Amino acid sequence: MDPMVEVSASAQPARPDLGAIFDEQFGYVWSTLRRLGVREAEIEDLCHDVFLRVHARLADYDPTRPIRPWLFGFAYRLASDYRRLARHRLELNGVHVEARDPTQPVDERMVEAERGQLVRAALDAMDLERRAVLVLHYVDGVPVGEIAETLEIPLNTAYSRLRLAREQLAFAVKTLAAREVHRG
Repeated sequence: MDPMVEVSASAQPARPDLGAIFDEQFGYVWSTLRRLGVREAEIEDLCHDVFLRVHARLADYDPTRPIRPWLFGFAYRLASDYRRLARHRLELNGVHVEARDPTQPVDERMVEAERGQLVRAALDAMDLERRAVLVLHYVDGVPVGEIAETLEIPLNTAYSRLRLAREQLAFAVKTLAAREVHRG
């Protein structure tokens, strides 16, 4: 056997096993589904569905590439299917609780919570295709070229969606903030 063949075969990164991916990336998938508009009550089930699909396609994963954009693709497709179902179009008013810094003054925590609600509401008003590009780029730090590959769209479409998402988010935030001012 040629020694060069042995070296090149061993130089390839090992394919991670599903258990390791699940342990390391469950929180990322959870937060991704949440950012893509999946209701809290449904996230756990969809998370498990993501990993079932990952298991089925693990042989297709290229270990030389970052895993998070690959996982985002699964989460995006499941969130897209989820949002298409009419039963998920009804919004339930619930209380969303996040851990906060107890040393932060109450008034600052209230302002921060209001801003978070405003941004979540603005994201909820956004088209999923644009929202996905925005989240991948600004939250996950994925370059636009990799976003295009992950979402299987042309590069120019990815750039266009990112530009339109920024505009749509800014408009939605301004509109929602103006509504809040008029109510209060």
